[in-house]
Amino acid sequence: MAFRILPSDLTEIPMIQPALLAKGDTVGLVSTARKIAVSSLAPAISLLESWGLRVVLGNSIGKEANQFAGTDRERAEDLQHMLDNPDIRAIWCARGGYGTVRIIDQLDFKGFLRNPKWIIGYSDVTVLHSQLQILGIESLHATMPIDLEKTAASTLTSLQNSLFNGVFSYEVSSGQVFRSGKASGPLVGGNLSILYSLRGSPSAIATAGKILFIEDLDEYLYHVDRMLINLQRNGCFDQLQGLVIGGMTDLHDNEIPFGKDICTMVMELVADYDFPVLFGFPAGHLVDNRALIFGREVNLRVGPKKSQLLG
Repeated sequence: MAFRILPSDLTEIPMIQPALLAKGDTVGLVSTARKIAVSSLAPAISLLESWGLRVVLGNSIGKEANQFAGTDRERAEDLQHMLDNPDIRAIWCARGGYGTVRIIDQLDFKGFLRNPKWIIGYSDVTVLHSQLQILGIESLHATMPIDLEKTAASTLTSLQNSLFNGVFSYEVSSGQVFRSGKASGPLVGGNLSILYSLRGSPSAIATAGKILFIEDLDEYLYHVDRMLINLQRNGCFDQLQGLVIGGMTDLHDNEIPFGKDICTMVMELVADYDFPVLFGFPAGHLVDNRALIFGREVNLRVGPKKSQLLG
């Protein structure tokens, strides 16, 4: 039976930071969702080795079960081995897609809690990030091996800095739409579609007192609105300290226009709240996908020209 902790069991536990990486450490590459060929990981292996790290490929790499990287059981067993192996210091998910939620309840995190390590990825990996928030372990929302041939240098620098130094400091343009203010609190969030799908489950994150980051890809505008309203109706904005919107990439409209863009949707939904709001943060399904440490206490400063996110 999987080891599960409900959110009510961990209301005040401080977040634990996994050990920072050093040269000679080993990183495991796995796919918890869609299939990926071994050859597609060559850029990631070269990158990690250039940083002085060793690489171990999980059994899910190269496996195929329809669109998945092996059956649910095979993917769960592969990730479980990486979670339990004390020689693996970080787990880098090779790609997203869909499938992590199908295995989350098969995982046993008891060994991982005794020996926490960085879990890295974004998009569908939001399932793991959310579970780790419940367990009280920091994790790294960052680029994945599938993206490396089309990613910006700033993306890789931010990943390396987060893994080896455990901090981040970003200053970005505030854009034309924003709400000024200062806030601090643990950073949580990830892919909006995944966060929406997890509401009501044991992996749903709490947002009270926190700063929420969201991003998404390839969604219709009306459905983005539906997901945001769902978060609002679930109380996710009630005691929120700040909201950061990352890449809302390749959004679609219907033949009859929805009539609102992402900025209008959000600002209407948060009109009755007073937390700062930042749009266009460089993280998500973007070429410039800056690494973010989820669970980290961060400072958000949104100004009329420049904004900062420091953690």
